[in-house]
Amino acid sequence: MCAQKTPAENGGAAAESQSDGPDYRDTVFLPDTDFPMRAGLPKREPEWLARWEEIDLYARQRDASRGKPRYELHDGPPYANGNLHIGHALNKILKDIVVRSHQMLGFDSRYVPGWDCHGLPIEWKIEEAYRQKGKDKDDVPINDFRAECRAFADQWVEVQREEFKRLGVVGEWDRPYLTMSYKAEAVIAREFMAFLMNGTLYRGSKPVMWSPVEKTALAEAEVEYHDHESHTIWVKFPLETPAAADLSGAGVVIWTTTPWTIPSNQGVAYSSKIAYGLYEVTDAPDENWTVAGDKLVMADALAEESFKKGRVEGVSRLRDVGADELSKLVCRHPLHGLSGAEGFWDYDVPLLEGDFVTDDQGTGFVHCAPSHGADDFELFVKNKMTDRITHNVEADGAFAAHVPLFSGKRILKPNGKEGDANKAVLEALGAAQDESGRSALLARGKLKHSYPHSWRSGAPLIFRNTPQWFVAVDKPMESEDPALNGQTVRGLALKSIDADVRWYPQSGRNRLYSMIENRPDWVLSRQRAWGVPLTCFMRRSVDKGVEKVELLRDPAVNQRIVEAFEAEGADAWFREDAAERFLAPDYDPAEWEKVADILDVWFDSGSTHAFALAERVDKNGEPDGLWPASLYLEGTDQHRGWFHSSLLQGCGTRGRAPYERVLTHGFALDEQGQKMSKKLGNGVAPQDVLKQYGADILRLWVVQSDYTEDLRIGPEILKNVADSYRRLRNTLRFMLGALKDFDESERLAPEEMPELERLMLHRLAELDPIVRECYQEFDYPKLFQALFGFCTTDLSAFYFDIRKDALYCDGPDSVRRRACRTVMDLLFERLSIWFAPMLAFTAEDVWLSRHGAAAAPDGPLGSVHLQTMPETPSAWLDETLAEKWRALRKLRRVVNGALEIERREKRIGSSLEAAPTLHITDPEMIAAAESLEGPDTLADVLITSAATFARGEGPASAFGLADAPGVTVTPGAAPGAKCARCWRVLPDVGLHAAPATCARCDSVLAAQQR
Repeated sequence: MCAQKTPAENGGAAAESQSDGPDYRDTVFLPDTDFPMRAGLPKREPEWLARWEEIDLYARQRDASRGKPRYELHDGPPYANGNLHIGHALNKILKDIVVRSHQMLGFDSRYVPGWDCHGLPIEWKIEEAYRQKGKDKDDVPINDFRAECRAFADQWVEVQREEFKRLGVVGEWDRPYLTMSYKAEAVIAREFMAFLMNGTLYRGSKPVMWSPVEKTALAEAEVEYHDHESHTIWVKFPLETPAAADLSGAGVVIWTTTPWTIPSNQGVAYSSKIAYGLYEVTDAPDENWTVAGDKLVMADALAEESFKKGRVEGVSRLRDVGADELSKLVCRHPLHGLSGAEGFWDYDVPLLEGDFVTDDQGTGFVHCAPSHGADDFELFVKNKMTDRITHNVEADGAFAAHVPLFSGKRILKPNGKEGDANKAVLEALGAAQDESGRSALLARGKLKHSYPHSWRSGAPLIFRNTPQWFVAVDKPMESEDPALNGQTVRGLALKSIDADVRWYPQSGRNRLYSMIENRPDWVLSRQRAWGVPLTCFMRRSVDKGVEKVELLRDPAVNQRIVEAFEAEGADAWFREDAAERFLAPDYDPAEWEKVADILDVWFDSGSTHAFALAERVDKNGEPDGLWPASLYLEGTDQHRGWFHSSLLQGCGTRGRAPYERVLTHGFALDEQGQKMSKKLGNGVAPQDVLKQYGADILRLWVVQSDYTEDLRIGPEILKNVADSYRRLRNTLRFMLGALKDFDESERLAPEEMPELERLMLHRLAELDPIVRECYQEFDYPKLFQALFGFCTTDLSAFYFDIRKDALYCDGPDSVRRRACRTVMDLLFERLSIWFAPMLAFTAEDVWLSRHGAAAAPDGPLGSVHLQTMPETPSAWLDETLAEKWRALRKLRRVVNGALEIERREKRIGSSLEAAPTLHITDPEMIAAAESLEGPDTLADVLITSAATFARGEGPASAFGLADAPGVTVTPGAAPGAKCARCWRVLPDVGLHAAPATCARCDSVLAAQQR
């Protein structure tokens, strides 16, 4: 039939355009299907969800998979504290594609969704509600508060469950895992106590990321970095005597972006790799902080910029100051002798060499407050000066009562805005003077830079020294398990990264390996209320002025705690009788202190592998666990989050990572590549996409995108995705229509088929391993492009285009028609199954539209998602045939180009009115044209009524394409009349019994009348 307007596209046979001729409309075998052209996904998808629930699809899949190899994607738990955003949709859709595809690849592919229910995201919401009511959290009994947190989390679990299901995600939704379930809380406590028992748990005091707003320590995974404007100050630390004569009255200059840390200064760091000099000011404005005669020591590379900031107009460099000399110098605190300070800062400030000091910015000297900086702290530990670590800042970010001048001054206000501490310190430094009356300040300013913020409250953080509980990642473990005994958590983790895990992409491995390699000890404790407590008891004593902590390590006590948690949840720890309940009669509760902190929420989620995988039970309570997981799949931020904590936890308790593969995806950005934010108003809510387009469009966006990088989404992108979807849908719809009433008696074996059908079987055999490999390796963009190109280029624009004539106009017994419908059947089965993991709803719709009554809910055809990928025989591969048809497709392309000009010039209306002559010089094309076998002629392939070819160059006027050398085309009109049934222009039209028909159509009409 005509490539431009088929009978189906014109609504009937050719008689409509030839009103004076016979009407053969009812004799043409037009496609017929109830499958709608318009998808109507927002309305129809809920119908398929209801059907999956009705037939209990997930349970049916489990029954069908019994005895097959297990594949389990372990769900990284989202927080149960709000509606889903587009990142959630991206993540869950990817997971669903993994689960569905592996189910169809022949695995027992499990998916148990889970939620993270503890920690600040939920606790913060309850506290916000309290604040709005003027209610104080501390006035509420802790277990009453925890009950409110539990109810809040439970509410959002229900909301998010339905939102995830609407995306088409299939899983064990009626039995998800929750970190707040009693069983989970018991296992989390038991996993924590494994570190207690292996000797790596310890109580230490060091600076940690601290949120004054939330009054708790934060892990790195809970930290975001945003631009922040900080105060900058250049401060002079006067040198003590005795020193070299020319250093008398001189000062060492430091630079810092945290003025509030100056009251806690205990030292100044320098680097032996930096060149320093002694400078004397020769000229400066009146009433300047720095005046003529001031002598200052700083890095040569930074001196000019520093003096410029201090408005110094003239300076002389007196000499070098080497590292040996610096190591012997001692400074005074700039607030030394300040009125009203009561001698609080009247102590020496040593100079210490630090490898973290650079001359990139500042002065080449770093002021050290070991209570408020990780590098500072480690430097003081290295120099055995931990007795100088202060505790000057309270949990809320206010200076403690014992700090003169600044007591009660806040670094941050409760709303996260800057408090009055920086201003107070700046004023004090401005008023401070050394013995010669020189100011302590050289300069001050503002700096906009990247700064850590809490990802929950959005407030800036500080480093604050507090007693916390740590796991020592480099301490050899004490264990009865030989795989663990003597090993370190870090060592096992680094080994497991390469020995046990495959990474997608490989860069994820490099990122996590570097993090593990360089990470400090693991901070486990948080100063909150909603979570699993650190279930341990300690006994404190003082030896030579140093506090020592003894931990109770008793398996019997641990077991009592686990049993109580299994029955009552972690609330049991917070009951007034908890200490006596767990310790008596073996220990005196009065001698042991119950730890009040709760576990970092990342320890909770890092433990999910223990209760959601290893100790999972089925609905009958029978063991049904699998460990390690087949796959962990989350965003790239989880290298510092869930992937990280799960690795440490798994290695510390079981000796290896709890996962065999790790797949990471990027973040969703707007169409301009900007991060989505409420402020910019550029967010794309999945709920809005579902209402406008449906979930399958969102799913198609995911598979079309390179999700290993950040993905862009917005109105124009979604519009393009919807267009791709429409083209795929039309391909599937055409097959449905063409296959109406297909019967097994029509089926032909491949060896009985024409070349064109065998070519399509060859393409299926080429695609099959690509589909399987892409699903196994999670390469969905490559898979989509392969299938989309096949559907639109190989099928719609080529195979279907050629075969419409045979499908519509050949007789039912025609070899071409039977072969085509046989291939259509094979195409339909594979494409509907191959697309099913990606387009879950559409594939189901297509499948049931085809199978109709045979698709009974309890039957094997009841859902496309109950099918496995059919084997595609390798015998279908025929590269020689494919090479021949590649040459024929080049011929088609040149002919189509020539006929397009003829149509544009209105010399023809349809390609069936043409009889082109091909002038061929390319040997492969000549051989292809000469060797066409079976019922198809060159005209059939070109969709013309006639076609001839000649060897050699064509006339100068012949049409050609630069990218298809070796063939040119001379258009010509087809001789004869137009068949009223098939529209071919042939010489024999009108010479047969049926009026105005060709021989082929006359024969089909005669058979229909018999």
